[in-house]
Amino acid sequence: MLSFAEENYLKAIYHLSEQTGESVSTNAIADTLNTKAASVTDMIKRLSGKGILSYQKYKGVQVSEKGRKAALQVIRKHRLWETFLVEKLKFNWDEVHDVAEQLEHIKSPLLIRRLDEFLAYPKYDPHGDPIPDENGEYKSKPQVPVSSCDVGRSVIVVSVQDDSPEFLQYLDKIGTYIGAKIRILDKVGFDGSMEVQIDNKKTVFISREVSENIWVTD
Repeated sequence: MLSFAEENYLKAIYHLSEQTGESVSTNAIADTLNTKAASVTDMIKRLSGKGILSYQKYKGVQVSEKGRKAALQVIRKHRLWETFLVEKLKFNWDEVHDVAEQLEHIKSPLLIRRLDEFLAYPKYDPHGDPIPDENGEYKSKPQVPVSSCDVGRSVIVVSVQDDSPEFLQYLDKIGTYIGAKIRILDKVGFDGSMEVQIDNKKTVFISREVSENIWVTD
């Protein structure tokens, strides 16, 4: 049984390790959680003592198999709650992260099973991220960032890498959402910006940063 704080640390470390495929440094964890390195070190020792992490001084942290299973259960709860909030309570997709951050720490496995059943076993959350099943299994969609697409290509938005309220509100403003069709009209070599058409209607210019955070498939 992990505490609220321990689950938050574990989830952050798991996401960092998934992004890099390598051991995670104490400083990277501190930056992600906006806390001091000394606090991170203390938590790493606690989680290592519970068999959640594997830590070697000066070599960083790795998530154990036990830790991976625990992290995926927290992520599963978070993404199921986000789906519930959007589909059933009519929250906007930019409003649900902080609420789901609180709900993900509920410990009742039965409640989460019933929630999953109530939602008809969704595979992806409102931001396009895969929802692990009860066994921690999930299937990601093949996808690439819009920034890698050639001029003339038409693609479908399947996920966003940045789920901050500010970014999601920007996507709402330009009419982009999960399932939107994007056609690449032009790419600017100077700054990496792109001209795109959304749903065969609206034409907009997006920056390199935006194009790197919208992920698509054919």
